[in-house]
Amino acid sequence: MDVICQAKSGMGKTAVFVLSTLQQIEPVAGQVAALVLCHTRELAYQICHEFERFSTYLPDIKVAVFYGGVNVKVHKDLLKNECPHIVVGTPGRILALGREKDLGLKNVRHFILDECDKMLESLDMRRDVQEIFKMTPHDKQVMMFSATLSKEIRPVCKKFMQDPMEIYVDDEAKLTLHGLVQHYIKLSELEKNRKLNDLLDALDFNQVVIFVKSVTRAAELNKLLVECNFPSICIHSGMSQEERHVFFNSGST
Repeated sequence: MDVICQAKSGMGKTAVFVLSTLQQIEPVAGQVAALVLCHTRELAYQICHEFERFSTYLPDIKVAVFYGGVNVKVHKDLLKNECPHIVVGTPGRILALGREKDLGLKNVRHFILDECDKMLESLDMRRDVQEIFKMTPHDKQVMMFSATLSKEIRPVCKKFMQDPMEIYVDDEAKLTLHGLVQHYIKLSELEKNRKLNDLLDALDFNQVVIFVKSVTRAAELNKLLVECNFPSICIHSGMSQEERHVFFNSGST
């Protein structure tokens, strides 16, 4: 049965499709049985880790992750020498491997999109997803998940499915995380750094994530925080994938 599911963050959407896929999969050597697509490298890395964690006692099942920023030859060699049963990846790299026939998708039984709205709202990424979808068999299970599924994007999702089970949260208040309180402060550009410093001094916290709009701003703010004795790391698109992984793992512990 095809499924389109909306649930707020932290409710276990990833565990749902990881466990259901692992339960249904029948591994055959050299064949990809499940394909999971998501819109960022870090999310792909996390999903692959969850598959590995839940399949600890399923030694016959192989999982691998594919995304840009890694030498494509590494991925081609992996597919040639140790083809995984479950493939997790971002659309660009998966499409490139599929077009060049390094990644065979003719035996896929489970096609999954995580954060599906993020991929299908972007026309470029939607085209990639559609082309990958056409490489897979007609007879397969399609599952899509997200915390934010607008009424406008739902018909787009359903075009990939056959009579899906639909699970939505139409009351936006129910999507707010429990205990989450939101505030905003209107400031001039010159006031931001001082206010951020004051907030970090005043708040009792374990970890803080700060989003900024550019690589330059991320690097400059990270330098400022370190100078102000706040232990800080910076992750942005200007870094190599290896550096991003090292920092991502150190920041998530």
